[in-house]
Amino acid sequence: MASKTQGLYAKSGPYTCKDRNGKQIAGVGAKAEAGVGRVSLVEDDAMVEARGPNAGASTEISEAGVSVMTRAELAAVEAAAGPVNAKIGLGIDTGAAVKDGSVEAKVLGCGVSLGRKTSVSVFGTEIGLSFW
Repeated sequence: MASKTQGLYAKSGPYTCKDRNGKQIAGVGAKAEAGVGRVSLVEDDAMVEARGPNAGASTEISEAGVSVMTRAELAAVEAAAGPVNAKIGLGIDTGAAVKDGSVEAKVLGCGVSLGRKTSVSVFGTEIGLSFW
C-alpha cells in the first residue's frame, strides 16, 4: 500500500502525456495546482484521496485527445475500485474534453462524461464507471 500526505502544496509546468494505461504518448500538456491538505492511499486498482481547499487548471493536446479544465474545490473525498469511482465534495470544475474514448463537459461543477468513462457530476459530487 502506498500513501502520500501533503500540507500546503503548489506545482505547475508541462507534463508528459500518457494514455489511459500509463504509456507515454505524443502530445503536450500543462498543469498548475495549489491546495491545503491532501492525503491519498493506493492499493492495486483501488485508491482513496481526501483534499482540502484547492484549485487548478490543465490543458492537453495529444494523440489521446484534447482537454481544457479548471477546478476549484472547497473539500472532497474521492474513491475508486476497479471500474467504479465516486467523489463527494463541493467544487466548480469547468471545462471540456474529448479524450481516451470519452466526451466530457462540465460547468460550475455540473456535467457529464460519456463513453469509455461515463459519469455524472453535480456541484463537485460525482459518480462514474469506466468501461474497457
